[in-house]
Amino acid sequence: MKIYHKFLLYQNKWIHPYIRVALGVMTTLTYLASILLIVGLVYEHGFTISPVEALQLQRLYHAVWIVFLVDMFLHILLEYKDTRQTFSKLTWILTFLLFSTLIPVIFHRPEVEGAIQTVWDILNSKMYHLALLLVLSFLNLSYGLVRLLGRRTNPSLILAVSFLIIILIGTGLLMLPRSTVAGISWVDSLFISTSAVCVTGLTSVDVASTFTTTGFVVIILLIQIGGLGVMTLTSFFAMFFMGNTSLYNQLVVRDMVSSNSLNSLLSTLVYILAFTLAIEGVGMLAIWSDIHGTMGMDIHEELAFSAFHSISAFCNAGFSTLPGNLGNPLLMAGGHNPFYIYISLLIILGGIGFPILVNFKDIILYHVRRFWRFLHTWRWEGRRFYHLYNLNTRIVLIVTFLLLVVGTVSIALFEWNASFAGMSVADKWTQAFFNASCPRTAGFSSVDLAGLGVQTLLVYLILMWIGGGSQSTAGGIKVNAFAVVVLNLVAVLRGTERVEVFGRELSYDSIRRSNATVVMSFGVLFIFIFIISILEPNLSLLAITFECVSAISTVGSSLNATPLLGDDSKLLVALLMFVGRVGLITLMLGIIKQKKHTKYRYPSGQIIIN
Repeated sequence: MKIYHKFLLYQNKWIHPYIRVALGVMTTLTYLASILLIVGLVYEHGFTISPVEALQLQRLYHAVWIVFLVDMFLHILLEYKDTRQTFSKLTWILTFLLFSTLIPVIFHRPEVEGAIQTVWDILNSKMYHLALLLVLSFLNLSYGLVRLLGRRTNPSLILAVSFLIIILIGTGLLMLPRSTVAGISWVDSLFISTSAVCVTGLTSVDVASTFTTTGFVVIILLIQIGGLGVMTLTSFFAMFFMGNTSLYNQLVVRDMVSSNSLNSLLSTLVYILAFTLAIEGVGMLAIWSDIHGTMGMDIHEELAFSAFHSISAFCNAGFSTLPGNLGNPLLMAGGHNPFYIYISLLIILGGIGFPILVNFKDIILYHVRRFWRFLHTWRWEGRRFYHLYNLNTRIVLIVTFLLLVVGTVSIALFEWNASFAGMSVADKWTQAFFNASCPRTAGFSSVDLAGLGVQTLLVYLILMWIGGGSQSTAGGIKVNAFAVVVLNLVAVLRGTERVEVFGRELSYDSIRRSNATVVMSFGVLFIFIFIISILEPNLSLLAITFECVSAISTVGSSLNATPLLGDDSKLLVALLMFVGRVGLITLMLGIIKQKKHTKYRYPSGQIIIN
């Protein structure tokens, strides 16, 4: 018996390395098959294909199906113990559905009509096969991307590269013949794709007349992916569907989504997706209730219009399917004030940040439980939890409220008898509120910004530069950083060593990062404004500055200068949008080699200031 056990042990040590190599090869083939499947589907639906090409694509799909079957089978057969621990319940369900596609191969179609025949037809249908393979491909690629984090790869670099990959894919999709009416250049396609993924809204072409329904579907998908964040989506799919990931992976993802702990990591990802879908769904119904029967659309067109603008507003993207954006006469002359208010509220909710939405959820649940206990005991609980609103939530809400109030009053004051002339009082205040919300990185426009007064444009510039909240769909330096810089300034002027607010002392790291963000923002803006002013001598300095601030803050507002830019300037503005969406600090952390922490400190020295 001892000899037998030694033989099994020796055999396992001898075979196991080869099993690992074989499974590694199959995993690589599965990644390749996933990419080829997506490319094949894009080619099939983006071009008009011949019968020969259709047959070749069918063979490609069949080959991908075989690769997935072999990969699943080998993992279960050769490493069942590890596979059982790694796969989640949903992964096992998808595995079962994949193996169920073998039923039409093994068994003939039942001759008797009924449920069995219907099931057989579904399992044998091309749509079922492609839908299942597409889901498996996305999950497989998501898991592969998150696994890169386990290799000690720089998370900031992965985040930047993931956005870049989605931008390049979007560029290719928008250049497909079925995406545009009469074609589009690669520079304009890259510009629009970058604007959509970076949820900016700047457009170098007239979107309404350039893109078809397919093109708009591509744009809204890019907006949704860019708004949520590539790593948020991939991390959710990897952890929710594909099972366990390494501890290092979870720590990195936790920092990316600002989760409180590893235990709440998956729930935080679920909350982010749930809040997004719920708010966009409610926004879609609200928009539809206002436009229904007023814009000459059928019910399907109205719902598509409402969904597009709800997603675009919540993600702070600023794209619209209407000629003239939201200044279209169908909206402006149709008494659609509720529409502009709904869009503004969606912009605000998308711009305050997901951590604050999660904090709102905790506050609501606390009060619901408190009321529920009252209904059960008929005794109102005297004790209250006084720290329901965390420090981040308080600062963001207060600064956001102040910026909206100051912006609304300022715009109303400067444009009351100018751009808003001829409107009713209700329309003027609605437009003032809407135009104060849009610079918070949304980029919609209801009036021609080039016709606004200089004072209003300066207000726009400040609001665009500040932007929305951290961990949100908005851009800018973020209201969090702006508030910390202002509080630090107040502390310096008052001669205090500590920065305190609401009974809390701000951390030294928060102050350092906020100051660095502001300095880097000014530095990058100066460089790009300087270069573009050389490339575009015919544009005014105000128009160029407005364009660059709008780009780096991912706003999308423009003084009608974007279509006038040359290809070189468009690429520079696209780069600014990318830098603004990924984040200056994040991008620098991915590029610059990090210095190791040292346990010693140099003697302090004083520099004369003032």
